[in-house]
Amino acid sequence: MLFEGMKQYCWVVVLGLLRLTPASANEQLVYFGTYTGAKSKGIYVSRLDPATGKLTAPELAAETTNPSFLAVHPSKRFIYSVGEVDDGKGKGNGTVSAFAIEAKTGKLTLLNQQSSGGGGPCHLALDAKGKCVLTANYGSGSVAALPVRTDGRLGAPTTTIQHTGSSVDPERQKGPHAHFICPSPDNRFALACDLGLDRVIAYRLDASVPKLTAADSKFVPVAPGAGPRHLVFSPDGKFVYVINEIISSITAFSYEARTAAMTEVQTISTLPKDSSTTSYCAEIAMHPTGKFLYGSNRGHDSIAVFAVDQDSGKLTDLGPQSTQGQTPRHFAIDPTGRWLLAENQASDSVVVFGIDTITGQLKPTGQTIAVSSPVCAVFVNGRH
Repeated sequence: MLFEGMKQYCWVVVLGLLRLTPASANEQLVYFGTYTGAKSKGIYVSRLDPATGKLTAPELAAETTNPSFLAVHPSKRFIYSVGEVDDGKGKGNGTVSAFAIEAKTGKLTLLNQQSSGGGGPCHLALDAKGKCVLTANYGSGSVAALPVRTDGRLGAPTTTIQHTGSSVDPERQKGPHAHFICPSPDNRFALACDLGLDRVIAYRLDASVPKLTAADSKFVPVAPGAGPRHLVFSPDGKFVYVINEIISSITAFSYEARTAAMTEVQTISTLPKDSSTTSYCAEIAMHPTGKFLYGSNRGHDSIAVFAVDQDSGKLTDLGPQSTQGQTPRHFAIDPTGRWLLAENQASDSVVVFGIDTITGQLKPTGQTIAVSSPVCAVFVNGRH
């Protein structure tokens, strides 16, 4: 009887392990960028089970100062981070750091660090082939391109472009504030949002050098005082969506891939019509299907949800979802399109939402983890 009981117990254990295997095999490493201080020491890592949406407690992956935005190399072997520091004079003491990923543990090893090409870097992105890192320096109002070596290390900036000018907001737009830069889907151009100039600026991109030069289309303006912060392309590359921080709106543009020219299609508020809350937009993301668009509201503390007309590019407001925390500076959709992680900077929390892939609506899962001042999240397949 004892032998039979032990045999039955062993089969239960084996079956349980078999059930766990698919989840662990497909798990995603999730890296969180933070503002460092008394509670946060740098970049943290958790594990997301894409089958259940379960997110593990975070562990410190690497100590580094103010890694407020992260980007993953296409090979999934390296992560790059801005070091958002500035002497207040825009003298160019921001940094970009390169880290190697240890897939089994999630730990990061610092490879090297370079200047970001300006002060107060707040965003970076890699080109499609992983040959260069593009940076946006908010403090100095400049953008830069840095070469990526075959071992993942960074070279010094080979292109630095200083933006000039101003716009109508006397507090936020006295000068340029580059807030975002990313390559176009075909890797031929880079688009930069400058919050201080109310412009989305187009550059030709030669990733092999790397080099940025003004595109023929140069730039497209948004409404005066809008404050363009981030943008995202539609999956087919036909449309660009710009989230405007200061006036809490999203502007949809049609995009001409040959020249990078953009034509406004629509501007729509991210806030409910009856809202009187002081709020500022932050992140924008497209669902992998291209059917839904999401934008975060800091102050209203919500994620605005929109349906996307994939023919016209126009958006239909589906209403907001509370992020169950304060100041959602960033959020991220996992590669399966089933889960959204909202990083609530002021409440030191990351909240997991399920995404209804039919309606686009967000549903709280009841899962929250504690991360101090979380301001960015990126995913890496745990088995790379």
